[in-house]
Amino acid sequence: MKKLILTLVTALGLAGGALAAGGGLVPLDKAPVDTTNQASLQNGAKLFVNYCLGCHSAAFMRFNRLTDIGLSEQEIKSNLLFTTDKVGDTMVAAIDPKQATNWFGANPPDLTVIARSRAGAGGSGADYLYTFLRTFYRDETKATGWNNLVFPSVGMPHVLWQLQGERRAILENVEVHGQNTQVFKGWETISQGTMSTQEYDQTVGDLVNFLQWMGEPAQNTRIRVGVGVLIFLGIFILIAWRLNAAFWKDVK
Repeated sequence: MKKLILTLVTALGLAGGALAAGGGLVPLDKAPVDTTNQASLQNGAKLFVNYCLGCHSAAFMRFNRLTDIGLSEQEIKSNLLFTTDKVGDTMVAAIDPKQATNWFGANPPDLTVIARSRAGAGGSGADYLYTFLRTFYRDETKATGWNNLVFPSVGMPHVLWQLQGERRAILENVEVHGQNTQVFKGWETISQGTMSTQEYDQTVGDLVNFLQWMGEPAQNTRIRVGVGVLIFLGIFILIAWRLNAAFWKDVK
């Protein structure tokens, strides 16, 4: 219980830090989330294991829960597990927390409910993550060599840079309400990645879709049950109304 409370407090604290870190330089884009799309969720799970799980845990999600998105246990064992993991284990990062703190300044937060904790006035948590993962840029003044338009001075490096390529953000200093503020003007390409812009956006969309699903794996079941209950109540009200009319028709 103490571990659960500590992890939740840490995740929420880091989320608040993200929103308070000077604010993003760009508005949030709408994430292409569809948690009924199993092909997208399966690709997102593969991306999560290959690119995120090295540093970020999802300590409240077990590998065998991925059967809910259409994967068999054998597929999970063959494609998503490290050699020492078991299909019933939780998704725990391989990195040592002390090393992570030394390298990045803080232990990377747990991502089990990251898509829910990042929601704000500017958009949903999925919108935040979708824009965040697509707006990294080269910045030699930072320890990791990377910066981000949504979360300026973030300690996280751009782990997907080989897919997206390297870019530099064109920023202009302007005066707003008497204060000097940076405004984003566009991108300067340094090197091409292995994916086109459209392919990369789709890849990030799949990853964010999985993170959204992971925050509440039962959400599709909840929606189906809720719709069924509403339909039942609607039919019941109609029947009750007709029975009431039939019962009282001869009563004056």
